[in-house]
Amino acid sequence: MTSNPPAYADLAAKYRPIFERIGDGLLDRELTRTLPYEPVQWLKEAGFTAVRVPQKFGGDGASLPQLFALLVELASVDPHVPQAFRGHIAFVEDQLYRPASPTRDEWLERFARGEMVGNAVTEIGNVKLGDTKTRLTKTDEGFTISGSKFYTTGSIFAEWIDATALDPDGVEVAALVPTSSDLVTVSDDWNGFGQRLTGSGGAVFSAVPIRADHVYVFSDRFPYQTALYQLILVAVLAGIARASANEAVYQVANRSRTFSHGTADLTRNDPQILEGVGRIAADAAACEAITVRAADTLQFAYEARDADVQTVADLKRDSELRASEAQVVCTRLAMGAAQSLFDGLGASSTIDTHLLDRHWRNARTVSSHNPVAFKARIIGDWLVNAVEPPYEWAIGNGKPTAEKGK
Repeated sequence: MTSNPPAYADLAAKYRPIFERIGDGLLDRELTRTLPYEPVQWLKEAGFTAVRVPQKFGGDGASLPQLFALLVELASVDPHVPQAFRGHIAFVEDQLYRPASPTRDEWLERFARGEMVGNAVTEIGNVKLGDTKTRLTKTDEGFTISGSKFYTTGSIFAEWIDATALDPDGVEVAALVPTSSDLVTVSDDWNGFGQRLTGSGGAVFSAVPIRADHVYVFSDRFPYQTALYQLILVAVLAGIARASANEAVYQVANRSRTFSHGTADLTRNDPQILEGVGRIAADAAACEAITVRAADTLQFAYEARDADVQTVADLKRDSELRASEAQVVCTRLAMGAAQSLFDGLGASSTIDTHLLDRHWRNARTVSSHNPVAFKARIIGDWLVNAVEPPYEWAIGNGKPTAEKGK
């Protein structure tokens, strides 16, 4: 469906003015903890919910590398907003991967009209590893869904929530829950020290009616979904690295004070400081490059959706490995860029109203969702021992009750 994507320059020209508008209000939103309802709405109205949707359905028809380049640009002005679209991007991809059908086409048209899908998978509290307490109950009209979730990123801005549950037969499914229902409660109770404006709080479903054709077997979803989910977070990291580089340029170019033991009368002419700015910029460029490289592999997996089983499996593995490599690299480089930003600026750079610490806090938070500690080992185990990477994972207490997604 994306064999003839638009030129990236055209996509950028369409969305950059909105990105700039979003960036203009970021510091105020951060200082007052104001969720980006308006920025998300601006993007909906501009068609960002349909970047990947084919043009015949009203979308942009962009490729995955183009989408991820846009996500990096957006994250460089506000890292919360692209993360809020994470569940939506994954659900769009799932629909694009499916064979043509009236239901699929209906969703693509919804996306083109600006409808957004949030995310609700993780359950907290006393939940065993691999278990799901959220349940579907059969009714004459379809199902109802009951349960509670956390880390429901983007759902507070969305018209729909893509929620995992067990159906009456105990099969793990994903159900599309309408947020317009009075039986749905979404809260802004995420209390992390970073990424505070992503809408990643809790959701409670109290016997919400669900259409039968809005329920999907979880294991039937597009094969590279975990790689795509992870790579969206990596794109946010790449954007934070770019934001740190942009901040370094601005701070050094506009700094009037200098140190007696520096090597120039102006900070902007000090070769040591300029070297630091150059290193931050180079690290940001590396983050973006490895992110788009991984997105190329996802694009190959998408285009091979009708290929033989072995080809699909090989590209699924490659997608996971490329996303893992990108996570290992960008976690280190993005946090390093955010920390190095302060080198040579002096104590005034730590004043609260500047919020320069937000870059490190946000990078540290977004990189903690799927711990990077495991990723290099997974890559190495494949390279040395040909051990397949894990394609689904869960978090919980004790021994797994079942292998998730199987």
